[in-house]
Amino acid sequence: MQIALQMPREQLYDRINLRVDAMMRAGLKDEARNLYSYRHLNALHTVGYKELFAYFDGSISKEEAVKLIKQHTRNYAKRQITWFKKQKDIYAINVDENIIAFIEKHLAEK
Repeated sequence: MQIALQMPREQLYDRINLRVDAMMRAGLKDEARNLYSYRHLNALHTVGYKELFAYFDGSISKEEAVKLIKQHTRNYAKRQITWFKKQKDIYAINVDENIIAFIEKHLAEK
């Protein structure tokens, strides 16, 4: 059994925004700065790094970089939601539901 946790989109987007802010406070900018010389590597063409690399290059402000990290993360989350909805063997449950009760119920039905 595969389970996908879901929540209202507005709540998810609020959580993403708060998480990006927390990551910035925890040192994401410094981490990206330390990797800047490797920015050409494909593994670093990811949300977070690419926006901060643009900031280090001077093409956008720090505020714009953070705004773009949030936007691109929300875009990525939306693509994940779309992918999960297309899967036939995945149960989607709200994060507020009792996950253990959900699993026990579906195991009892089998």
